[in-house]
Amino acid sequence: MERYVLLVKAPRDHDISPVREELREFLGERHPELKVEMHRCIGLTVDLVILHGDGVVLVKRKNEPFKGSFALPGGFVEYGERVEEAAVREAKEETGLDVRLIRLVGVYSDPNRDPRGHTVTTAFLALGRGEPRAGDDAKEVHVVPVDEALELALAFDHSRILRDALGVRE
Repeated sequence: MERYVLLVKAPRDHDISPVREELREFLGERHPELKVEMHRCIGLTVDLVILHGDGVVLVKRKNEPFKGSFALPGGFVEYGERVEEAAVREAKEETGLDVRLIRLVGVYSDPNRDPRGHTVTTAFLALGRGEPRAGDDAKEVHVVPVDEALELALAFDHSRILRDALGVRE
C-alpha cells in the first residue's frame, strides 16, 4: 500500500476536530477504497534538573496531567526555538529563576512517558540563580534536598531524569 500525506495547516489554537471528521466522512463516502488515517505529531519538550542552594528545584503542577504532583520544571519547545532557549525560558516562566545550563542529561523518548501523547524531552542539568517563585504551569516551587527529592514519586519519568542527572543508580 502506498502512503500519501495530507497536510492541514491551521491557525494556532484552532480546533481541528470538525475538519478531521469532515475529511473522514468525505473520503469514506467518495473513495471507500482508500484507508484514511490521521496521525498526531510528536511533541518536543525540555525538562531541567536545577541545582539551587542546598537542593534541587521541583514544582508542584497546577494542571493535569499529574495535577498536584511534584515534577521537574519544563515544558514545550515553541516553533523556531532551540531546545536550549526553551529550557532557559521554561525555567524562568515556571520558577522565576535564571539558569545556566551545565550539560545535557539525555533525550527521553518513551512514547508512554506523557499521557497527553507521544512527547520527546531533552533534559538538562542547570544551576539556578535568583529567588524561586511559582509561575506559569507551576502551582508551587520548592528547593528540596537532593536525598528527599530522590525519594519522591515525581510526575512523568522525572524520577529517572533526576537520577540520571545526578549519576544515581537505582
